[in-house]
Amino acid sequence: MKESLFRGLCFGLTSGIITTLGLMVGLYSFTGSKMVVIGGIMTIAIADSMSDALGIHMSEESQKKSSHKNVWSATLSTFSSKLVFSSTFLIPALFLELGTAILVSVVWGIVALSVLSYFIAKSRKEKPLGVILEHVIIAVAVVFVTRFVGAWISTLFGA
Repeated sequence: MKESLFRGLCFGLTSGIITTLGLMVGLYSFTGSKMVVIGGIMTIAIADSMSDALGIHMSEESQKKSSHKNVWSATLSTFSSKLVFSSTFLIPALFLELGTAILVSVVWGIVALSVLSYFIAKSRKEKPLGVILEHVIIAVAVVFVTRFVGAWISTLFGA
């Protein structure tokens, strides 16, 4: 069960970071609206947490070796870790000017992803730097792509 709990936690945290940052940056670039960004964070925290939990649940069920207890351990750890971590991005969005909140959120997400990557590398007995860089590069790519897609949509639709 410990392995399924760790798998769900890692999946939920990673998805919470990448999805929430991508959505925040994209919505900010598209609308510049604090209300829209906060609504997006709340939507991700609830709907996407449930969706990811169901996805990991079905993935675990497809593994013949997974017990009923392990399936639910991964499901609940995915849901709770994504829900809680995605919600942390509300704090800067609620209390800071939106541009500053986006910057703080990106830094917070990269730091959290780096810490998680460090623990993943250590659990696999790998050198942490390579694992951290791989994951951070992917996260930064998501942020850049969603930034440009949001700006492109804004230009295209005149928002």
